[in-house]
Amino acid sequence: MDAFMPFSYDLLVVAGSFAIAMLASYVTLDLARRVRTAQRRVGLAWWAAGSIVMGTGIWAMHFLGMQAFQLPIAVGFAGGLTLLSWLAAVGASGVALELASRENFGRVHLAMGALVMGAGISGMHYIGMAAMDMAPGIVWDYGIVALSVLIAVLASASALLIFKLLRRVRAHQRWMYQVAASFVMAIAICGMHYTGMAAASFAMGSVCMSAGALGGTGLTAMVIMATGMLLVSTLFTSILDARLQSTAQRLTLSLKESNVRLRQANEELQQRAFADALTGLPNRLLFEDRLKHALMRLERTNHLRVQDRLAVLFVDLDGFKPINDSFGHAAGDLILRGTAERLRQVAREGDTVARVGGDEFLILLEDVTDTASCVTVANRVLTSLSMPFEVSGKQVQIACSIGIVVHPDHGDRAKLVANADAAMYAAKRAGGSCYALFEPHMGSDASEQLELQNDLRQALDRGELSLHYQPKIDGIRGQISGVEALLRWNHPKHGMVSPMVFISLAERFGLIGRLGSWVINEACRQVAEWGRSGLRMRVAINLSVHQLREPGLVERIQQALERHKLDASQLLCEITESVAMEDIKATQRTFDGLARIGVFLAIDDFGTGYSSLNYLRQLPAQQLKIDRSFVKDLEHSEDARAVVVAVVSLAHALGLRVVAEGVETAGQRDILLGMECDELQGYFYARPMSADLLLAWSQGQKPAGGADFTPSIMALAMDEI
Repeated sequence: MDAFMPFSYDLLVVAGSFAIAMLASYVTLDLARRVRTAQRRVGLAWWAAGSIVMGTGIWAMHFLGMQAFQLPIAVGFAGGLTLLSWLAAVGASGVALELASRENFGRVHLAMGALVMGAGISGMHYIGMAAMDMAPGIVWDYGIVALSVLIAVLASASALLIFKLLRRVRAHQRWMYQVAASFVMAIAICGMHYTGMAAASFAMGSVCMSAGALGGTGLTAMVIMATGMLLVSTLFTSILDARLQSTAQRLTLSLKESNVRLRQANEELQQRAFADALTGLPNRLLFEDRLKHALMRLERTNHLRVQDRLAVLFVDLDGFKPINDSFGHAAGDLILRGTAERLRQVAREGDTVARVGGDEFLILLEDVTDTASCVTVANRVLTSLSMPFEVSGKQVQIACSIGIVVHPDHGDRAKLVANADAAMYAAKRAGGSCYALFEPHMGSDASEQLELQNDLRQALDRGELSLHYQPKIDGIRGQISGVEALLRWNHPKHGMVSPMVFISLAERFGLIGRLGSWVINEACRQVAEWGRSGLRMRVAINLSVHQLREPGLVERIQQALERHKLDASQLLCEITESVAMEDIKATQRTFDGLARIGVFLAIDDFGTGYSSLNYLRQLPAQQLKIDRSFVKDLEHSEDARAVVVAVVSLAHALGLRVVAEGVETAGQRDILLGMECDELQGYFYARPMSADLLLAWSQGQKPAGGADFTPSIMALAMDEI
């Protein structure tokens, strides 16, 4: 029987090798996740670095295990073979990480990967053993050698399975599973190494030919420290990268969400700016833009001697107002939406249908060959709108009047809408429920309106517009408690133009927004000027439905107040009941915004519309104004008195003050005061007057029997005295 050298292990170094194996396994599992989740180029960098780090960790465990093995002779390791064993470990690690980076790998990939990795790890071990360069050579127990190789293959298969299974673990539980998996992998790696060591025997008298090469306790300590630092720094880098990636993903997701919200907000602003809120149809602004572009296209086409045409149809509903008043605004809205849908269906693809007023619609027809094709569309509109609408379970019948203008046959391109409007009124005068083609004699009214519209556009720049102020009288004190600002136009040719004319004109031709902005700023400017003269006046201004739908109305009012350094409570915004109920969402949004900045709010012309008390209760208004039509009949009509009593009682129950406008007689005044109306306004007290006359009134130049101002308004003037 051959005699073999005795051997032993330095258990401290063995423990160090196990610790390195476990740390290397933990880092490897973390790197596998980084390789899989990173972008391709970054993933390749992590794969290369990870293969080196993982291979170095496995090799370090093997090298420390070899250092822990003690023989009664001096032992060292040849540098070249030691380097080759390290390369084998790195190669096996590269295979492992490449498989781990795949989304899916089946049993065949698992088996092949385990064999390649097992071969690499076994090669690392036995090349490292060969680096001892023993003479005579190492005596091997090939049964145990085969067992060690089998352990290496099984350990590799286990590692790959662990890579795969850890993908399913939730993030907050991953570290616990990763520690347990690292422990299992460390046992498998160390088991292979020490099984392989058990297969080696060294004959008595053997000499290590590489005893003067690599070895010694200093090298052992250096390998432990260097490998430990490499693994820890790699783990730290991996964790830091994971957190940076997570932060980047969160920021990317947040940026995407912000972009989506911004796009939605822009789309909503576009929708509000260019679409009718009730029907979703294009509004006048968008219609005019499309008409302008259609005219440009037509001009280019006809320049090539192709005689194409376009047409504008002005559609106005007949009998809509009585239905709206009888059934209420909800029913009116239903009919308007139904009308919009029917017009969409009648119009051809590529035509534009727009809502430009309460019950007014425009249709732009392009690529028209002759007048007959326009008449065909008009007849389809008449037929479609003559079909009954169902409202609250009842069949409701309406009709429409249509004006048709064809370009270039029917005059100047700048007057198309005005000419279509004139033709529509001709259809109404003919009894309605029909169409009328534009004729030159209709253009006289249209030309007059167009001229007036052009003058109105320049009236602001020329200083022709002004505000007159009508006092409001406190019902208890009998004194002036505030004023209402009323817009006036002194035309250089026609003199004072009725607000009923030019306000309607401004709404029809899209000028109301500019006029409304001027009124807001001018009223604030005048209140500030009165303040410098000692009057703390509260002024009421009227907001139109068009202003209500404009984005940024609240911001413009706030800027005007700040520009003139006014308290928001000095401004009161009045919105008519019909306007408020026409688009309750826009009303609610605007009222909430104005209330937030401290502006007082009132519902004007109350009693003429069809309010939902639930909506009314939700609006943050401070006042209700009774329409003058009820005040006019107070002295002669029981019904009128009953309505006013009901309105006053309702308003007071809701905590609102009541203002009666149109008071013209002492009898009306007495009845209203008897009903405990809070404020009164009308010709009985004063007509609208200029700002200078109102200031003179406050300074004592008041008409005979004229009311004084309340102490709260005169407080500043009294202080100055």
